[in-house]
Amino acid sequence: MALTEILLTLAKHRVRFIAVGGIAAVLRGAPIHTRDVDIVYDFADDNLDRLLAALDELNAVFRGDPRNLRPNRSHLQSRGHKLLQTRAGQLDVLGTIEESTEWADLVDDASAVDVAGSAIQVLTLDRLIEVKKQLSRPKDQLMLLQLESLRDELAKT
Repeated sequence: MALTEILLTLAKHRVRFIAVGGIAAVLRGAPIHTRDVDIVYDFADDNLDRLLAALDELNAVFRGDPRNLRPNRSHLQSRGHKLLQTRAGQLDVLGTIEESTEWADLVDDASAVDVAGSAIQVLTLDRLIEVKKQLSRPKDQLMLLQLESLRDELAKT
């Protein structure tokens, strides 16, 4: 899976991030399809250096920008969403989720999942459900049903 390459590249560069969104659902075992990797990252200077190196290795550019603009430190210091295209697929680099929830706010709501031998921090199923409950897009509401069903199945085992 090409999206795995994105996660493994971030892990190789020791970027502090938490996988959220559809990729988190997949990594938690939900039977869904996703076309991108969503991450929330730590804004510390050392982490920005590592994230920039990983994005450089992935040949990341802003999606939909005909100039093929590459993200820089100034972009990454912004709390907004950076929607990128990499050689391995789409990567959404998020400063926050919900209204203003940052990486530091999510650390206690994440745990490691093994991805091809690398420990990837992934939002917990319960926290992912909380996030999806706040969203009104049809795709988020469908994912919410699948996540709640998965949680119910796991509770039975």
